[in-house]
Amino acid sequence: MKKIISAILTGAMAISLVACGSTDTAAPADTAAPADAAATEAPATDASTGTIDLTMWCIATESDSNRHSYEAAIADVTAAHPEINFQWEAIENQAYKTKIKAAVAADEMPDIFFTWSCAFLGDFVDAGRVYCLDEEYKNFSSELPEVMLGNTTYDGKHYGVPLTMNIVGLFANMDILSEAGYDEVPGTYEEFIACCDKLKANGVIPFGCAGKETWCVTEYLESVIEKSAGADVLNDIFLGRATWANDDVKGAVDTFQELVGNGYFDPNGIALTNDEVKANFMAGKYAFYMNGTWNCADFAAQEGLNVKVSEFPVINADKSKLGELIGGPSDTLAVAASSPNAAVAAQFTFELGKEICHYGYLDGCGLPAWTPYYDTSSINPLTNTVSDICANASTYVLFGDTAMSADDATIYLSYVDQVYGCMIDGQGFVDGLAADIR
Repeated sequence: MKKIISAILTGAMAISLVACGSTDTAAPADTAAPADAAATEAPATDASTGTIDLTMWCIATESDSNRHSYEAAIADVTAAHPEINFQWEAIENQAYKTKIKAAVAADEMPDIFFTWSCAFLGDFVDAGRVYCLDEEYKNFSSELPEVMLGNTTYDGKHYGVPLTMNIVGLFANMDILSEAGYDEVPGTYEEFIACCDKLKANGVIPFGCAGKETWCVTEYLESVIEKSAGADVLNDIFLGRATWANDDVKGAVDTFQELVGNGYFDPNGIALTNDEVKANFMAGKYAFYMNGTWNCADFAAQEGLNVKVSEFPVINADKSKLGELIGGPSDTLAVAASSPNAAVAAQFTFELGKEICHYGYLDGCGLPAWTPYYDTSSINPLTNTVSDICANASTYVLFGDTAMSADDATIYLSYVDQVYGCMIDGQGFVDGLAADIR
């Protein structure tokens, strides 16, 4: 199992590294200076106790699927380091993005912080705010393959510790589908639409989507675009290699709005949070839920919940195919260059990242970036299905608000909001983004 998982993820990461395209981002000439200086300074300690203070921000809130993996990992690593006084804070996903960007701009960051890879972290690296991890990585290279660092490597230097990788999954409540006459998730788009119509006839809402958290809308919209226009088209657009003015993208946005207009989405969803929508799905209000495969843990643990996971069906077989997936390795821990204990924090971060990966994989919150060193026979069936899907992947397109720069992502998400609210159509979406993102 360890060899199989390692082979799957090495291939997946190699695909993602090529797809991301941000691994050659040139950092400013002075970016390394703060990191190197921090590495040579003596750790700042509390004179009264002799302890070293470290702080961390992350998104593992009480309701987050990864909460247990963080709690268990922190307990293990802090027990091994009594000399470190470690304090951490978890912030909700959407709010965190605003908070960490503001902290980076003001250079008021915690010692360790959660981040997404590619352009999201790359912006911080370009600003000279992130500590280079090359020296500390040498102690972990036998456990964390170099290829796993592809999306957090800029100008040949390593700046992030990867945790787990995830894709967008199409989760289906099979008890609800069974009542509509299905014993498997529909495999073609035509069958999928027919299924949604039968669900509606049975008084069931096919989809719930959290409009209050725009990243949740992108899980649906990006999947529709990818399975209509193709992964390469979407990836090139996200990375600035192609324009948004694309007829296939326009048509895909119109297709998404047809799904909304046909009553396949909960009309109240635009005012709901992801926690609320997820709870509704688990309570049987919706037949389908499109979201990250980190949810496998919660769904597998819910007694009486019969869920299967698959990828979204192909809409245009001339442009796309199964195995083109939204997601890839993204969840990352990084160290602030301004930390008075940056070198200590870096060592601590690698140890913490390894254990978060360990517990997260066993919990079913994603596939491991680190080579498993433990028994994996207890992995839940949903996560094993995701492993099979990833084993057959040909292309990964990283989540749009991660793949793009911060400014472009903000513009992009504003247009996604307008699409979900049916304030603009496909033409307005591509024309607006082509004009506003250059």
